[in-house]
Amino acid sequence: MSDHVKEVKGLPDNAYKELKPGEEYKPVMPANQVFPEVTTWSVVMGLLMAVIFSAAAAYSGLKIGQVFEAAIPISIIAVGASMATRKKNALGQNVIIQSIGASSGVIVAGAVFTIPGLYILQHKYPEIQVSFWQIFFSSLLGGFLGILFLIPFRKYFVKDMHGKLPFPEATATTEILMTGEKGGSQAKLLVVAGMIGGLFEFAFSYLKLWGEEFTSRIVTAGATLAEKSKIVFKLSVSPLIFSFGFLVGLRYSLIITVGSLLSWFVFIPLINEIGHLAAASGGTNPFAEMQPEQIFRTYVRPIGIGAIAMAGIIGIIKSSGVIAGAFKLAAGVGGKAHEEAKVERTQKDMKMSFVMLFILLTLVAIFVFLLLGVHITIVQALVALITILVISFLFTTVAANAIAIVGSNPVSGMTLMTLILSSAILVSVGLKGWQGMVSSLIIGGIVCTALSMAGGFITDLKVGYWLGTTPEKQQSYKFLGTILSAATVGIVIYILNDVFGFVATEEHKNPMVAPQANAMAAIIEPLMSGSGVSWILLTVGAFISILMNWLKVSPLAFALGMFIPLQLNTPLVVGGLLNHWFNKSTKNEKLAIARTNRGILISSGFIAGAALFGVIGAVILFITGSESSLYLVHWEKIAKGEMLMELLALIAFALLLVYFIWESFKAKEED
Repeated sequence: MSDHVKEVKGLPDNAYKELKPGEEYKPVMPANQVFPEVTTWSVVMGLLMAVIFSAAAAYSGLKIGQVFEAAIPISIIAVGASMATRKKNALGQNVIIQSIGASSGVIVAGAVFTIPGLYILQHKYPEIQVSFWQIFFSSLLGGFLGILFLIPFRKYFVKDMHGKLPFPEATATTEILMTGEKGGSQAKLLVVAGMIGGLFEFAFSYLKLWGEEFTSRIVTAGATLAEKSKIVFKLSVSPLIFSFGFLVGLRYSLIITVGSLLSWFVFIPLINEIGHLAAASGGTNPFAEMQPEQIFRTYVRPIGIGAIAMAGIIGIIKSSGVIAGAFKLAAGVGGKAHEEAKVERTQKDMKMSFVMLFILLTLVAIFVFLLLGVHITIVQALVALITILVISFLFTTVAANAIAIVGSNPVSGMTLMTLILSSAILVSVGLKGWQGMVSSLIIGGIVCTALSMAGGFITDLKVGYWLGTTPEKQQSYKFLGTILSAATVGIVIYILNDVFGFVATEEHKNPMVAPQANAMAAIIEPLMSGSGVSWILLTVGAFISILMNWLKVSPLAFALGMFIPLQLNTPLVVGGLLNHWFNKSTKNEKLAIARTNRGILISSGFIAGAALFGVIGAVILFITGSESSLYLVHWEKIAKGEMLMELLALIAFALLLVYFIWESFKAKEED
């Protein structure tokens, strides 16, 4: 390799396109050159980002049920810091900063979606003891599994599937990191778009200047339709979601949205109609007093969970060759040691012998943790370990594929499925009651973190592939970020429980909401106390995924749409339609590409800004200890009523789209 580093230029033209036969993708940092990557600066900055964003994400996840994706805002900070300190050849270092720091969001998601369930159940079952070490080790060991299980699949997802998967979040992150190298007008546009997206998100999320969503209830006919027929249309005005739609493109955004429409415009009214038929036969309609949202949460979401689970199984079957290849790789078949000598820098992974050794050590650690930290028998711990191993490994590809397709990881759905399966298995070996609840939630926490890590880490590795980072270095230092993030989230959850609590009591009158953890606790308790889960609804979802696969429609994308609330899906198709329009807006192919690329840059700015300002808002609320501390009280008095707030939301969203189109169409052929 040459030690001479040439000037870094922009991304190659084929970065986002499928490669033609014989065509090769050459990254920004060529494989035959050595670039600074792991330095004192990049490691320290990465660890600092891991701590800050773990704390902010934990608070926001427990308070509002949303965990900020850390990759994008960390990339912004990394680029800004390297520019401010005038670092040369900063690109490789910035990738490492982002990769280490991004451990925060994925570790937090795994922890806050499950572990607070222990505190919630503790109020009913005082025998349950919760410690910092339970949170720390479930997060740490789950994170390690996610990293280790994903490494054998790196080449398949990031190289073999080049241009076939959109990778929306990785695209945004890459564009941000590249602006640090290209500078000029693109960097300025990114900053401006970031400020607009961030201020827009802050205005409705924290200042409450307008509503978070627009609904059909705004008109009398819509309100009546929602009340009588349980049909309601909803649209979130978040620039973050709409921007993801633009990055994903029309095909996948349509599939997701159609899946959502099936849930909200077919299943919810159908369930209500069944209630009407029951009432006509002399009974009562149990759904008459329920809002569409309640029917969705209670009866329709389980269908989505079943669909996600079957989509995962279908994905596993389709990836059987990849899985077999991973086992073959792990066993050292095919002269792997000989091959490693020929592997170029940008394709060099951790040695498979090390990966297998670390997997074994992690599994041993999990077994010991289950014995000592959960206090179950050796047989029960062994069964729990096998459950964790099988589910984590099989769903790793599902999590990675979900992120690659839609930028969203169905972690909560897969974790719910894990809880159901693990509970059924644990009950069969005599583990019931509060000990069974603790065991299932710990298993769920480890699996949830593993899947969350796998989904997040594939983004890091795709970014590294596009830019030319050494995968081995990303993989090695990801463990360091995981350790610090697990410790941080453990401390934060422990403190927040002490200060705010997760259950309303005399001491804690306004507890943290922790919606996902509450859902997990609500499912676990009946499973471990003898009552069951609606297998019928799960089966219906499974058959829908099978049907979608038969129709050549992505079952995972469709299942995600069914599971995620309507308001979070409808903006996706708006972004997808704009992407399609930009590509067809002129017969001049170069100009169409320039407009689309400018749209990608603006979308990346919107996502980055919304994420950064979301974190800032979360930190402010954490410091003040009040969710209403940023409300504009006088404005609230003026703008009474949901109608005005929703109208303002629609107007604000329309103005945002006008800016987006206007700015994107300023692109020139030579851009």
